Amino acid sequence: MDLSDQDAALRRLFGGVYRGRRVLVTGHTGFKGSWLALWLQQMGARVCGLALPAPGLLNHARLLRLPVDEALIDLRDAALVRMAVQRFQPEVVFHLAAQPLVRRSYREPLATFDVNVMGLVHLLEAVRATPSVRAVVNATTDKCYDNRGDGRPFRETDRLGGHDPYSASKACAEIVCASYRASFLSNDDGRGHPVGLATARAGNVVGGGDWGEDRLIPDLVRAAVAGQPTRIRQPGAVRPWQHVLEPLAGYLMLGQQLLQDPAGAAEAWNFGPPPEAHQPVQQVVDAFAAAWPAVRYQPDGDAHPHEAPQLHLDCRKAAQRLHWRPVWDLQTTLQRSAHWYRRQHEQGAVSSHEDLHRYAQDARLHGLAWAA
Repeated sequence: MDLSDQDAALRRLFGGVYRGRRVLVTGHTGFKGSWLALWLQQMGARVCGLALPAPGLLNHARLLRLPVDEALIDLRDAALVRMAVQRFQPEVVFHLAAQPLVRRSYREPLATFDVNVMGLVHLLEAVRATPSVRAVVNATTDKCYDNRGDGRPFRETDRLGGHDPYSASKACAEIVCASYRASFLSNDDGRGHPVGLATARAGNVVGGGDWGEDRLIPDLVRAAVAGQPTRIRQPGAVRPWQHVLEPLAGYLMLGQQLLQDPAGAAEAWNFGPPPEAHQPVQQVVDAFAAAWPAVRYQPDGDAHPHEAPQLHLDCRKAAQRLHWRPVWDLQTTLQRSAHWYRRQHEQGAVSSHEDLHRYAQDARLHGLAWAA
């Protein structure tokens, strides 16, 4: 398949529902948000962005240089958020803007709750005031569950909670969404139509273009580039590892379903990898180092704030009702990620378009309906 055929195939994904639509991505300058903006743009959507300015010269959004109509504002400013949403007049909103780091939340609990809870409220109030909006997908996290450490996979109906401020703030965000859905958005609320609002719970995504602090793969990459070993904390902690494109496919499926039936998918959803991709940090580091020999590491014996030793997701609901399932196994995920960073470091190239095309092709080979 040549490049023009690949581009045409991308525009047909998800039944072509995003082609020509106005879609707002909050957090479009972040890791997941920039990948989602790329995917939407490649499908022919008219992408708008609301976020803080992109940090750093190697920021993924900066490297992609997408033609995004953007408002570089803070979610904590309710008036500016409302003005931006009303200017964009989006039909679909994907909310990914957040303070996403557990260890930072210990240092900055007030800011974490302010952004992740009140920032969400400001956005939903702007949605209520903007009749063009038909669907909202709020990306929370797999850490929103009350994790007792027993290793049982979490289902969407399990109790919410959070030991650290980040996890607690995302549990609060889930409750806020449930309240707005029941109180306002499931009715026309003066707009003349309901708004479908779903939440998506995923975590531990990896892939090229992530430069976040206190994240495993970016830490490995920064140390490799500097010719130094990475200090690895909690090497035995088990996490559900997946490529960033996996949950984004779930988010896009939710958006498609909400546009077609605002009530049918307006609830919480888990998007995680199969059981064999729930692996300890040590194994992931070893596999990434095998794909890029410059990566070296050593154990970090210092004390660190509490992080859950195990975290597993039960994704049967998404598989049964949305017909969503992962495309890449853990080995492919880590190989593609290492290739992205190594190529960017050694050649200055950005492999994101190539990864997106490859992922869509593999999804078609797996027989996934959204990729047909």
